[in-house]
Amino acid sequence: MARVTLQTIADRVGVSRMTVSNAFSRPDQLSSGLRQRILEAATELGYVGPDPAARALARGTTGAIGVLLTSSLRYAFDDDVATGFLGAVAGELSPTGLALSLLPASSTAEVVPARDVALDGALVYSCDPDMSAVDWLIRRGLPLVFVDQEPTEGIACINVDDRGGARAAARHLVDLGHTRVAVMTAALGGDVGLVDDPARAARSWKYVARERMLGCLDVLEPAGITPVVHRQLHSDDEEAYPAALRILDRPDRPTGVLCFSDVVASGVVRAAERLGLQVPADLSVVGFDDSPLARRLRPQLTTVHQDIAEKGRLAAASLRVALAGPRGGAPTTAERAVLATRLVVRDSTAPPPASPSG
Repeated sequence: MARVTLQTIADRVGVSRMTVSNAFSRPDQLSSGLRQRILEAATELGYVGPDPAARALARGTTGAIGVLLTSSLRYAFDDDVATGFLGAVAGELSPTGLALSLLPASSTAEVVPARDVALDGALVYSCDPDMSAVDWLIRRGLPLVFVDQEPTEGIACINVDDRGGARAAARHLVDLGHTRVAVMTAALGGDVGLVDDPARAARSWKYVARERMLGCLDVLEPAGITPVVHRQLHSDDEEAYPAALRILDRPDRPTGVLCFSDVVASGVVRAAERLGLQVPADLSVVGFDDSPLARRLRPQLTTVHQDIAEKGRLAAASLRVALAGPRGGAPTTAERAVLATRLVVRDSTAPPPASPSG
């Protein structure tokens, strides 16, 4: 069978080769009726469209943006916050026709997705800034937007008020009368376990963990409270559960726990149940994110709300601006947005019991 080309279709419809090309790549240049005739002829002839690689080479664009995640690709589908963020990004990009490519952080010498995948730009979402994948994206000179990252000169950044949110959570427990407080935080790399000097240690942590820890200490230290701080590797309930078992089984167990995320809080609640502690009668638990999980837990979780959908929308909108700048020939200013947080009080917090050990 002879190879079907744009000229083959043009001859069938009785138009120019350029008109056929526009039907695939610039549909706004044609009437809907003419474009439909061309596409029907292409289907009849078995033509599936221009070669994507050749079209990308001709345009100098790929039609795809990357999303670099903090851990494995499974995180994008398992975590409520990640799925909400990615859904908002996809919704904002939908009118543009840009595709999303999820980039795993892990790589080998032979395969480095952040180096090798063809992209027009990328979102770097809650990643260790020292990861080689982040370095590769920067070295490629791609338009980037950082999300939940340390603000970096020349790169647009979308954050939430992590410190203010953690401060509100800690203030809530102190106002309820809690004086024995634990903080369950996540590391994104580094040492895990109990932290001897959280104020000093936190200043070397990655952005989100640092800001949330310092927010807690902004309230606890002036109140004369020295918290028990445990740092785990990921925001994961399976990590939080055994750590919480150890902390809640000690003679001077805390009566309130401030958690890095709702997922970590769910591990703490499960550990409390395993030890026969009632939430909130024996133990108050506060999460962070206000994800759907916070409302699924029993009791429903007191937590810090962040607007995940707005964060995703702003991240995608900022990347669209960054993408348009180089193509339009006009420089763009890399801006930083900080979204407000607020405490949502539900059923997992109450005043401490009269006897913390009982």
